[in-house]
Amino acid sequence: MPSPAAASASVRIHDVARVAGVSLVTVSRAVNHPEQLAPETLARVRAAIDALGYVPNLNAGSLATRRSGIVGAIVPTVANAVFSETVEALTQGLGAAGYQLLLGQSGYRDADEAALVETFLGRRVEGLVLTGTGQAPALLQRICAAGVALVQTWDLDEAPVDMQVGFDNRAAGAVVATHLLGRGHRRLGVIGADEPRSRQRLAGFRQAVEADGTGSMVEAALMPAPAQPDDVGSALQALIDRAPGLQAVFCTNDLLAAALLFECQRRGWAVPQRLAVVGMGDMALARATWPRLTTLRIHGQRIGEQAGQMLLARLRGGEAAGPSTRRVDVGAVLVERDSG
Repeated sequence: MPSPAAASASVRIHDVARVAGVSLVTVSRAVNHPEQLAPETLARVRAAIDALGYVPNLNAGSLATRRSGIVGAIVPTVANAVFSETVEALTQGLGAAGYQLLLGQSGYRDADEAALVETFLGRRVEGLVLTGTGQAPALLQRICAAGVALVQTWDLDEAPVDMQVGFDNRAAGAVVATHLLGRGHRRLGVIGADEPRSRQRLAGFRQAVEADGTGSMVEAALMPAPAQPDDVGSALQALIDRAPGLQAVFCTNDLLAAALLFECQRRGWAVPQRLAVVGMGDMALARATWPRLTTLRIHGQRIGEQAGQMLLARLRGGEAAGPSTRRVDVGAVLVERDSG
């Protein structure tokens, strides 16, 4: 006996047309443009589709029209809530306009990101949303050559390949360093993942400390990406070994910062009296920890909303008028609470 999948694959559009008593064009319209059919006709075609188990070949339609109605998005991980906010906002914005989002996870690996891009291009996506701006030039050229609209998110550079929406990671690190220096801390640490955006935040942090001219020092513990909260204890110990008398730590995301607060509790350290802690992301848990977490607010939802709007404007035939529409900086704002 053939499997249900095999049976569905053997049903053709001609069979649906015959059972419904309509033309092939009418079946096609029922699948692709149901609003063009009378309710009675549409109901008859859908009843035939259900009865036969017909599965429309959407790829065939995209080949004919050069439109798939699909946008691909690639994030480093779905485990981090800040990326989830972006994906959720992007999905809602595109969905309201009739587009579907195809999501991929790169695991912070360039090769996996490139493979996902190739897969998405093979599915004839109309747009791509990538995380970061550090993709290889060859990969970006491949996307441009395919004529696919591209939005790079979560980072910015001075010359967008196509469109960008995010914030300056180096500037974000500098904001945190300036805050901690202003509180009188001179022996500083950074805990994060060894990936491009965290390295940029660290670079901005170091630059601000060096510019301060007080002789303050910075030690860093960057863990293999994605950094895990249960590795924060060993990262803190590494910082202490290199910088006895450590006074403050900047964690490049809130999950790591929350784990550091727990580690301080385990050690019996008062926060911020013994160690000040600052996170990044302003996730919901930043307001639920005790002490409440001082952090940089990143507008993950706004990044997703803006990326969707930029893509839709392009896909509807609009062209970027200038830098203000091709490169959008949503900024990052320090939220001072109790931890540092």
